[in-house]
Amino acid sequence: MIDKSIIIAKILDTSVIAIIRSNTSKGLDSAAKAVVEGGIRALEFTMNTPDAARLIAGTRELFGEKIVVGAGTVRNQYSAKEAISAGAQFIITPGLSMGVMELAFEAGIAIIPGVLTPTEVQIAMENSVDLLKIFPASLGGPGYIRALLGPYSDARMVATGGVNVQNAGEYIRAGAKAVAVGGKLFDKEVIKEGKFEHLTKVASQLIEEVSKAKKDSRND
Repeated sequence: MIDKSIIIAKILDTSVIAIIRSNTSKGLDSAAKAVVEGGIRALEFTMNTPDAARLIAGTRELFGEKIVVGAGTVRNQYSAKEAISAGAQFIITPGLSMGVMELAFEAGIAIIPGVLTPTEVQIAMENSVDLLKIFPASLGGPGYIRALLGPYSDARMVATGGVNVQNAGEYIRAGAKAVAVGGKLFDKEVIKEGKFEHLTKVASQLIEEVSKAKKDSRND
């Protein structure tokens, strides 16, 4: 098992998590390969996607240590246990769940709970979580991230919800340590039609925009 600190480092290296969610597992293996070719190094399979556990295990076996693979939309302890058994290296929740957090701590894997309010941020930080998923980020936009970082300047936030190639950089410039992108990256029609080269192109553009924003932030 990769040390948890290495998992976090891999996520923060490119600062992009690709969220793979669908009502069918068809084509998702190829979609995952396509975005990895585009530079993505952290993949999240949501647990409400059919065969999510198989996809997690298969992707980890395929790519080995090249990327990190996690489970998203983990809403309860049952789902968390399934994800951990499949080999998930990090767990992401849509909301703050103490039970799921405890299971992740016990398994020695990274936990990224979904939070939105200052109260939720504080509770999560008091429990020493690794990263914070600000969801839905689109509700307040980059300005909300910036505002939260006023009192919680040491929080490592992952902007999630409504993030795309066009605005990803703004979230990074506002202080987010990473972004998570789902539907704006994994277009269902593109996957259905097997146009995986398009996914590679979008993934590459996303990595480029985030990388540029990180450089801009360092130069400020």
